[in-house]
Amino acid sequence: MVIAYLRVSTEKQFLENQKNEILRFANRNSLKINEWHKETVSGSVSTKERKLSKLLRKMKSGDLLIVTEISRLSRTLLDIMNILNLCIKKKITLYSTKDGYIFQDNINSKVLGFAFGLVAEIERNLISIRTREALARRKIEGQKLGRKTGSSTKTKVLHDNKRVIMRYLEQGMSQRSVALLLCVSRSTLSRYIKTELNC
Repeated sequence: MVIAYLRVSTEKQFLENQKNEILRFANRNSLKINEWHKETVSGSVSTKERKLSKLLRKMKSGDLLIVTEISRLSRTLLDIMNILNLCIKKKITLYSTKDGYIFQDNINSKVLGFAFGLVAEIERNLISIRTREALARRKIEGQKLGRKTGSSTKTKVLHDNKRVIMRYLEQGMSQRSVALLLCVSRSTLSRYIKTELNC
């Protein structure tokens, strides 16, 4: 059975691009997609709390799982490694179309999976370090961090920086760091994410 898995972090992102990418891949490789599984949830949410977990449990030896990118499976190293190990153990072949990776029950796939997950984790750590350095530099330069007391423009700031917020969250930046960069409180940002971004 050939199964396609698509995931976005918010309802305002489009699944259509992922679907088209997978269809092109399937056509090039003469594959017919038997099932489509779509999910709107942050990649930082544990796999156990997502539909993906149920999907992986029901898949059997010889099945094919197709995603556009490994990051569609998860944003955390531990989850990525657990998913790859489960697929290899169950003899499920995993295709990542944009990355050009094929994960199956062989040593090359195991090494590649570990390397990919490690690089993703290092990149997230570097983003966090760069954020802390930028905040420290702004503080040294005398810029006040956080929102101004009683500011009536905080909602407008968030609306104006909607794409930036989504990108930072996708890259694994904490809400606290994003709030400091935008000079709003963490609670304000959190409310905005829940109500406007549906995360």
